[in-house]
Amino acid sequence: MSDTVHMSLDEVRALSTEVLIANGMSEANAMVIADVVTQAEADGTHSHGLFRVPGYVTSMRSGRMDGKAVPEVTEKSPGLVAVDSKNGFSPPAIMAGKPLAIEKAKSQGIAALGLRNNGNLNALWWEAEHFGDAGLICLTMSTSQSFVAPWGGNKALFGTDPIAFACPRAGKPPMVFDYATSASARGEIQVAAREGHSIPKGWALDKDGNDTTDPAAALEGVQLPFGGHKGNAIMIMVELLSAGLTGGNFCFEAQEQVDAFGGHDAGPSNAGQIFILIDPKGFHETFLDRVEGLFGKILAQEGTRIPGDRRYANRARSATDGIECQAALHQQILDMRDG
Repeated sequence: MSDTVHMSLDEVRALSTEVLIANGMSEANAMVIADVVTQAEADGTHSHGLFRVPGYVTSMRSGRMDGKAVPEVTEKSPGLVAVDSKNGFSPPAIMAGKPLAIEKAKSQGIAALGLRNNGNLNALWWEAEHFGDAGLICLTMSTSQSFVAPWGGNKALFGTDPIAFACPRAGKPPMVFDYATSASARGEIQVAAREGHSIPKGWALDKDGNDTTDPAAALEGVQLPFGGHKGNAIMIMVELLSAGLTGGNFCFEAQEQVDAFGGHDAGPSNAGQIFILIDPKGFHETFLDRVEGLFGKILAQEGTRIPGDRRYANRARSATDGIECQAALHQQILDMRDG
């Protein structure tokens, strides 16, 4: 029996939609989340694709997250849009606030979109790319549960606190990068544990505060910031902008809510997120040309690439070749759909 199941992207989308609706998510929200899952698989970001579906399901089954939540969008000021996600998942809330945020950024040159009471299980590049496609520069960041010790500490306080950035391009998809400000995304450690391989030293400490390359021990212990004290400072910035500014939860507050709920599922926390959006035409009309000038200089050196290019290559290939899903995960999702 094969260890993997071959799937077309249409099959990924259909299965994702079906299992989410079967477990209580509204059709409208399920279509958005299924797009997130499908795009992650298409781009080779498997740690945020089908791998995340059980997390969506278990958090709805436990009652901790509301799959039927209808986000509430509020115009807070000429340059600010706030979305209360109503304890729902982030992507539908972002899609709800997106039109007004884009309108404000293009009419004024700059705007911000803030989320609270949202649960984020997806890679942030999916969100940032939407705004890059609209011709805007986008900087977004999010909080989560507490998984990461502050620099010099050994107890979880921060989340993986991811950041994503999108920059529009002329006649091409936007340049988008997305990374955790911890030494690795938590999903990378979870995938390593599932597949039975080690993780690099410096990613995490075990529960006794010792360096570990064992992903299972890392999941029981704490993750570490990337770049030592510099990464630690960036994580503080993410917390302040994503949660302090928006009214969302700091990671330690989100963790307290999960603990108070009395059960730990594989779903997201009740967090906060910020999008800072800039229309580059506000400064001058040659921005896109200057972008290509810089990228040309980068690519003139052998061995370089532009961030996101590998994802776009994966996307083009998977559109015809499909993807491979771990057989055990595929069966787990089928059982969740049918059970």
